[in-house]
Amino acid sequence: MTIPDDFDELLDRAHEVGRKIAALAADVDNRQGDLREPYRLLADAGFLSLLVPRRAGGAGLGFADYWRVLSVIGFHNGAAALGLNMHNAVIGPLCETADTPLPPMAEEFRAWLFAEVVEGGKMFASAASEPASGAKLRGLRTRYGRQADGAGFVITGRKSFVSLAGIADYYAVPARPEDSDDPGRVSHLLVSRDDPGVTFGEIHNLTAMYGTSTADMALDAVTVPASRLVLGIEGLSLTKVIREPHWMVAGYTGAYLGIAEAVCQAVVDHVTASPSRARSATVQRNLGLLAARLHATRALVERAGEAVDRERGGTTANTLVHAAKYAVADLGHEAAGIALSVCGSAAVSRSRPIERLLRELQYGSVMPAKPEECLEYLGKATLGVDLRDEEAFSW
Repeated sequence: MTIPDDFDELLDRAHEVGRKIAALAADVDNRQGDLREPYRLLADAGFLSLLVPRRAGGAGLGFADYWRVLSVIGFHNGAAALGLNMHNAVIGPLCETADTPLPPMAEEFRAWLFAEVVEGGKMFASAASEPASGAKLRGLRTRYGRQADGAGFVITGRKSFVSLAGIADYYAVPARPEDSDDPGRVSHLLVSRDDPGVTFGEIHNLTAMYGTSTADMALDAVTVPASRLVLGIEGLSLTKVIREPHWMVAGYTGAYLGIAEAVCQAVVDHVTASPSRARSATVQRNLGLLAARLHATRALVERAGEAVDRERGGTTANTLVHAAKYAVADLGHEAAGIALSVCGSAAVSRSRPIERLLRELQYGSVMPAKPEECLEYLGKATLGVDLRDEEAFSW
């Protein structure tokens, strides 16, 4: 489907497809719905190519506008928004280099990826986390080596909490070379869902976000052609994450902002259903506090997104995305408290949508970078620590 040139029309389409996937959220959460259907609807609406440059057939969105669209999707269906962001977090760094000349192998890889998304409708996901180290690249145990004939690579390892397990077509797998003990030498390779040796475990029975289709992943001597080494260059992954952390640290921030706004709307709907409750000064003050926090957090998120568009990888942009990630997680805690105070039993009843939204909202503090990691980054920035120094962080 052709993506509208006008951004307001694109937001209208986001609400349109959002209403369709909103109708699927409860059944998927109850393990009765089709995990693939929300992503099929998003793909049919053209949302897999939001970041792909227009010359390659995509919408060509910058980071700030992408966050705006993602918050709309998150408002309607939080799990689907997280899954969509997983795809865009993989292709986003490539899309951001669209106007930058690259070496021949990197140019070929980038063109192939754009074609897979736009023409092939392929979906990408990340398989970074591991049982012992989480998402931190320095602790990776997954290893890769070259095939004897030099035609490709062989990867062996175990990944945990892989979203879009069995749904995405390709998974970006960070791994360290077998012949190096350098914890910072990490490369990303794209593994196909159908590559021999790739298997997924059972979908995790999480308290929320079942719709992300999250499971463990095993890679048993998986052969990957050399053409699927990201950008055709080994050893760039950690440096990229340290210097341009906005995707790995905070790409999904827009999704959680949308969920928080959905919680606010659910509280308003509950209050306005009872005129006497709506006239309560205490309730009005609580809603006023929630509205103020939402406005402030959205303003920070938008400012952070615009800073990334202006100076991707700059100190201001990197600091602001950490601040935005922390603010959204903190907003989640406050919104949950207000919802419980105002709505009472309605907030914990499985028959009410707000109960699911509150369960989903808590995951904003679980996914990396966690709130305390964001605060550590902000503290180091305040103290003047060199934020481009790989030794300053545990990634």
